[in-house]
Amino acid sequence: MKIRFCEHNKGKGKVYRRLKEEFPDLDIKIKDCVKQCGVCREMPLATVDKKKVTVRDGDELYVLIVALIQKEAYGQ
Repeated sequence: MKIRFCEHNKGKGKVYRRLKEEFPDLDIKIKDCVKQCGVCREMPLATVDKKKVTVRDGDELYVLIVALIQKEAYGQ
């Protein structure tokens, strides 16, 4: 699973640090750009396996990404 955050997105910092701490084996990076500029300016954003994930705030983004990680890990 590849998780990417845009360097310019305001919601990335705390989410990125928590994910790196809890899931050190996953491929999680902050990139210069994830080519989602319209959404990136408006709300927290990440790409998970090249799929756009957006929510209202950083805490929701973290919860959603963790749910996706668990779904993949347990095949649900």
